[in-house]
Amino acid sequence: MEIFRIPNPTPNIPPSKAQGLLDRLSTAFRNLPDARKPGNNTKYSLFDAACSAFSVFFTQSPSFLAFQRNLSQTVGRNNVQSLFGVHHVPTDVQIRNILDPVDSKEVAPLIREVGDTLRAEGCLSDYRVLNGTFLLALDGTDTFSSDSAIHCSSCHVTHRSDGSVLHRHIAVTPALVAPGEPRVVPLPPEFVVREDGREKQDCEIRAASRWIDNWGSHYAPWGVTLLGDDLYAHQPFCEKVKAAGFHFLFTCKPASHPTVTEWVDDFARSGQVGTHSVILEKSQGKPKGKRIPKVVRERWSFRYMADLPLRDADDALLANWFELTVTNEETGEVLYRNSWITDHPVTEGSLAALAKAGRARWKIENEHIQTLKIGGYRLEHNFGHGKRHLSNLLSSMNILAFLVHTAFEFLDDRYRTLRFRYGSRAAFFQRFATLLEWVLFDNWDHVIAVMFAKLRVDTG
Repeated sequence: MEIFRIPNPTPNIPPSKAQGLLDRLSTAFRNLPDARKPGNNTKYSLFDAACSAFSVFFTQSPSFLAFQRNLSQTVGRNNVQSLFGVHHVPTDVQIRNILDPVDSKEVAPLIREVGDTLRAEGCLSDYRVLNGTFLLALDGTDTFSSDSAIHCSSCHVTHRSDGSVLHRHIAVTPALVAPGEPRVVPLPPEFVVREDGREKQDCEIRAASRWIDNWGSHYAPWGVTLLGDDLYAHQPFCEKVKAAGFHFLFTCKPASHPTVTEWVDDFARSGQVGTHSVILEKSQGKPKGKRIPKVVRERWSFRYMADLPLRDADDALLANWFELTVTNEETGEVLYRNSWITDHPVTEGSLAALAKAGRARWKIENEHIQTLKIGGYRLEHNFGHGKRHLSNLLSSMNILAFLVHTAFEFLDDRYRTLRFRYGSRAAFFQRFATLLEWVLFDNWDHVIAVMFAKLRVDTG
């Protein structure tokens, strides 16, 4: 096996901000609590196990550790050591056994630190879009599901009508989003868990409520509007959101909100529902050669009302409501329709901004959850289930890896250029993983310097 050593093209440049972030995360992994008793079972440190597991998600290469063990046997060192400071690389089975007792909550502060770094560096200024607030989207997703014997004490259990049992892991995965911004910024997740002493199983809305309890005091002072689907648009959760210092903008479907719908219908019959419309131009497709994208004129038609009760009770919370219908101005075809409730004022001047913010919620599904599931990170893949915390811990590490690469796009011009020029995420990570199999590097900056130099050679 021939191993290459490519000199660093820029050896005298100070460490990049991306390198500094990776070094801080490596240090933080050293502080993870290790409940093991001293003895033979501590041959491998928890730090080595944690960083080794994280490296698989960071490189998007399931076989990464196997190649690095081969490097160690051939030349006495490897890139897990260089990039993360790992001393000995445990086997996959050893990694799972060592990490299973570690609660996924231990990774949350690392995710928080990356987001805090981006805010402190001024990278998120364009994410303040609705009355100067950040848009923080909430959504739940499965990170694991199986009807086989694979399960653990943290699994959510569904008993089917045919007698079979489905075991699942579910996470609420908050992320900062913004209209027109291609990147989402993941924040610490909250997992749906089996709670002792509860007759009913945990659910997404309870997990979201715990997230507010755990993180509201940290993120609310930023100035934040929570986005969510219809599940969140109910009085108890809206009251909790307001008490924590957040704003809200939640989808409000007529079928599941009869009180709001009845009030709107009553006022509509007497002509008291506000209306407003604007024409917006939207380009279809991307420029290619001499081809100019087609411009479609859309009519955004609004209905809106202030101070509608969320339920039929004397203590009902009042919220502002608006509905958007988008039609093709040329053909009259209805392209989109939705409605929301919010505590932001609804006026003719604010409706378009509110609607754009509300529609940005889809980014948590397309740009965040789908990227984690089918964009190379393989969130739903069973990397190891364990008996206690392993499945949720590895999911948290996967989200952290996605966030770190997102942060690198903000913090490092060379990295951002590489991601743009290689096109797809898959193309970038394929080259990245191949390099780490055959070339020994000193650190992360060395990797990026070599890839950037090669890109400039290839493109002239």
